[in-house]
Amino acid sequence: YLLNSEEKLGLEAKLADIITVERVQEEEEILWETLLPALDGAIEKFVQMRQKEGNALAEDILKKRKHIQYLVGLIKERSPLVVEQYQQKMQSRLNELLETVEIDQQRIVQEVAIFADRSCIDEEVIRLESHLVQLQEILSHGGQVGRKLDFLVQEMNREANTIASKANDMEITRNTIELKSEIEKIREQVQNIE
Repeated sequence: YLLNSEEKLGLEAKLADIITVERVQEEEEILWETLLPALDGAIEKFVQMRQKEGNALAEDILKKRKHIQYLVGLIKERSPLVVEQYQQKMQSRLNELLETVEIDQQRIVQEVAIFADRSCIDEEVIRLESHLVQLQEILSHGGQVGRKLDFLVQEMNREANTIASKANDMEITRNTIELKSEIEKIREQVQNIE
């Protein structure tokens, strides 16, 4: 005689007090003894993979840092020449325009000083150099450095933007654009670091 599904449910309900299901503590312990080594191994491999990836990212960031340092050096070297060239251009234009009129040299010196003050990028260069040292230090200490690096890269980008806005020279502008590109690459890498 076959029971339909309603009859099976009714029978099971009647026998519920007769049949009890118990979990044996020993079965759980055996399960954990089997499972725990596999979990430990997986976690260890995961940590090793993250460390390897972190080391590769740090190495890549340090290469980019070195290139940024080179570009900052070029900008720093070029900066004083911009003021000299401005003074020479100004003197030359005035001489052409006012061939017969005497030029007040003091006024030219004042104009050049104003230009030099507005286009001075010494502070930004010094801060960028300091940020590059900090970048090296943060990466060498290890640990959770993602937030520190993120903040530092924002500061580096801010300095590069200021240099770009003050630059009155194509060569400095060109180097600053490349500098910003390298900083952006570091920023993208930092997004993958804890």
